[in-house]
Amino acid sequence: MPLLGAHMSISGGLYKALLRGEKIGCRAVQIFTGNRNQWKTRELSTEAIGLFHETLEKTSIKLVAVHDSYLINLASSRSDVAEKSFNALLDELQRVELLKIPYLVIHPGAHLGDGEKKGLRRITGALNRLHAGTKGFGVKILLETTAGQGTNLGYCFEHFAEILEGTESSDRLGVCFDTCHAFAAGYDFRTPKNYKRLFRTFDNVIGIDRLKLFHINDSKTGLGSRVDRHEHPGNGHIGLGAFSHLINDARFAGLPFLLETPKGKDSNGIDMDVVNLDRLKRLKENVHER
Repeated sequence: MPLLGAHMSISGGLYKALLRGEKIGCRAVQIFTGNRNQWKTRELSTEAIGLFHETLEKTSIKLVAVHDSYLINLASSRSDVAEKSFNALLDELQRVELLKIPYLVIHPGAHLGDGEKKGLRRITGALNRLHAGTKGFGVKILLETTAGQGTNLGYCFEHFAEILEGTESSDRLGVCFDTCHAFAAGYDFRTPKNYKRLFRTFDNVIGIDRLKLFHINDSKTGLGSRVDRHEHPGNGHIGLGAFSHLINDARFAGLPFLLETPKGKDSNGIDMDVVNLDRLKRLKENVHER
């Protein structure tokens, strides 16, 4: 069974995300370590780090992942933004290492108009600099699949293969597969045949062993729309059948499956994260909703 969980707020302290996750039945959580829309992040205190580790030991949470700031763009054609992005990601790596969290999820970046090849080269160059400056770190950077909006890179598996090939110490990299993003980018995995074909292609191009984490999101927009709009599993264009394939795939047992779906409550006042986690658990039990 995958480690089911969701993105949790750190309001009131990093440790609070763990308590919130445990309360709704998560076995894994994803967090931001600071404000996702600011370049500067407050330094982590020794007390905050200690309380985070102490709380993690006491809860049922088995794995924590961090998502980087939305401002970071390693592929940017603007030198000032690229340098700010490098420094912000270096700071994030250092924070995640202090917290002893294994995964840092990042969007590959957007080339802003001067071409994919140049954007990909900027990404690999930045990753090589980061790896050179953080030798001995245990944290892995997970490059997230994207929907391909605008000039965003990471909408096709070949982009990841190129980044991995061009990055030294590429064993420090992995992939986060976002179901909404991949579907919006044109990867169909709704039928058993298409599902097998997609992950066979992933394995051939990237390597299935690189896949370390899933973002479990349905899509408000259709296949190949290139529009990133998350929906609750089963309520969008992907449908529960595709999520059943994932949940019951033995290759992914033990991997974190994290919801990034809209927060709120259903018509009965039940937290939507609880509703979605229960829906996914029942797919494992072969109760297939349609």
